[in-house]
Amino acid sequence: MGEIALLGLEFYGRHGVMPEEGRLGARFVVDLWLSVPFEGKGDRLEETVDYAAVYALVEEAVRHRRFYLIEALADHLAEELLKAFPRLQAVRVRVHKPHAPIPGVFRDVSAETQICRSYGRFFPPSCAHGQAVVGCPRP
Repeated sequence: MGEIALLGLEFYGRHGVMPEEGRLGARFVVDLWLSVPFEGKGDRLEETVDYAAVYALVEEAVRHRRFYLIEALADHLAEELLKAFPRLQAVRVRVHKPHAPIPGVFRDVSAETQICRSYGRFFPPSCAHGQAVVGCPRP
């Protein structure tokens, strides 16, 4: 099973529980790991996943939808990616909110989820943090 990574997709969105976050918006960063069986399939786009279409799906959700929680945004992206791209066997999504309204010094806040088409949902660290989502053991 192959893995395609799209890392550092940056968008301006209006997600968060505070009214100001909906009004003013902020920068959000999305990382994706897509498991797709592309080995030995040749050199045709139809044999893998179109990165531009993946980007467009993520952009639409982050820029034009409103979520109170980045956890909900990550979950929505994972579900929609599996629906839109039948060749995907698993997906891992991490949404960063580097400018979260937290009173203190911090580098980043992120939420991560992953779904394996054959097993369902997994929660990090069961098969995350640098490991491929393919072949994840059942929780």
